[in-house]
Parts: sequence; structure tokens; C-alpha cells
Amino acid sequence: MTQRALQEPTLLMLTVLADRPRHGYAIVQEVLAISRGRVRLRTGTLYSALERLVLESLIEVHGEETVAGRLRRSYRLTGQGRAVLVEEAERLRAAAAEVERRLADAVTPTWKDSFA
Repeated sequence: MTQRALQEPTLLMLTVLADRPRHGYAIVQEVLAISRGRVRLRTGTLYSALERLVLESLIEVHGEETVAGRLRRSYRLTGQGRAVLVEEAERLRAAAAEVERRLADAVTPTWKDSFA
């Protein structure tokens, strides 16, 4: 199922839905938490991304309820979404291992190398 790398917001949204279904606001809060504040999903961005992920069959609507007169949907990861997330995790793990290998093998320059 080789595909191009996921953008970080998409990766984080799928990650958030990996353990249980969540509604939009919960997704925003979890993405903010796991990214340590780096990724802030705005409402328009969130719902267009959710719609795209549903169309790509990576997530699906889990349920709907009306809260304070507003419809609230919850979403969950599909089997295909889980497979894409597993593949992305493997890709990231391989990339990180290569970074660590090269850093460990690197010759550390000394101050004398600056004058060579």
C-alpha cells in the first residue's frame, strides 16, 4: 500500500483516532496535546480534513448526536486507515533509525578542522 508520506496534521489526526472514536473538538485537543502545541487545527481545516479522510476511506463516521442544538459527529479509524497508519509508522521508524546510524557513525569535527 505504498503511498507518499502523510502530512503531519493528517498523521496526528489518524493517530488520535487509533485508540478510540472522537468528535471534532476532542480531535483538536488531542492533536494539540500530542504535538506539544506545535499543530493547531482550525475549525475549517479540521472539518475539510475530516471530510477528505472519510472520502479516502481512512476514517468513518462512528456516530452522531445533538448537543445544545448542534449536530456532533464522532469519527473512527477504518481498517484501511489503520493500515496506512501502520505503514507510516514503519516509514518514520526506518527514517529515524537511519538518522541515528549516521549520527553514530559521523566523525565529530574538532576545532582544528575549522582551520584545515
